[in-house]
Amino acid sequence: MATAAGGRSSERPLEPFREWLKERGLKTTSQRDDIARVFLNAGRHISVEELYAEVKKVNPRVGYATVYRTLRLLKECGLAVERHFNDGEARYETAEGEKHAHDHFICERCSRIIEFSSFEIDALDQRIAKKLGAVITRHRVELYGICRQCREGDDSLRRRAR
Repeated sequence: MATAAGGRSSERPLEPFREWLKERGLKTTSQRDDIARVFLNAGRHISVEELYAEVKKVNPRVGYATVYRTLRLLKECGLAVERHFNDGEARYETAEGEKHAHDHFICERCSRIIEFSSFEIDALDQRIAKKLGAVITRHRVELYGICRQCREGDDSLRRRAR
């Protein structure tokens, strides 16, 4: 097994994917491994196009269709979660990210996606559930606006124009 110290991340996260493929009679290939490894280590919400560009750096022979199909398989096996934000483009995050409760702020100017957790939102969920006599099984909060970097960039442009 490769280690982080050896320049490559651990193969352990790939094992559930490889096992899932095997159970369905699908092949484990070096291209699928490369795509899965890049996705699992991306650490951000990533589109198919962005993943394709990242994978091409590792394996220039990988085609767009292979990236798309492998991402679909990662989703089917439960390692990837598909998200659709305001721009309509599908983005993916690891299911690990789904395990810790978080919400999203999406910048309408630069499309940056910022994950955050809020005790206040969680407490509000519980108060609403109690009031309704319901049990919340999941929630999704997406806040849209202009991020700090874009706002500060705008402010600095205005200051320079004076």
